[in-house]
Amino acid sequence: MITAIVMIKADVHRIPEVAEAIAEIEGVSEVYSVTGGVDLIAMVRVRAHEGLAEVIPGHVNKVPGVISSDTHISFQTYSKHDLESAFALGW
Repeated sequence: MITAIVMIKADVHRIPEVAEAIAEIEGVSEVYSVTGGVDLIAMVRVRAHEGLAEVIPGHVNKVPGVISSDTHISFQTYSKHDLESAFALGW
């Protein structure tokens, strides 16, 4: 499983609708509205690196109201949750 943390700058007047649209994209597990240098943080989880290209530039960056994004890829997950089992169940 590959996890990408996507920092998103959005049109400030459209943040709620942008967040909702991004949350509906397959591969996006969570979207957070935050303060600071970015407006939203999206967690993208896919099975292979190729999936990131489909989800982030293919869908997230095309949502109306997204101004820019910066992607950080996680190389290791430290969690008490068994995420592989969750994916096996169709999460």
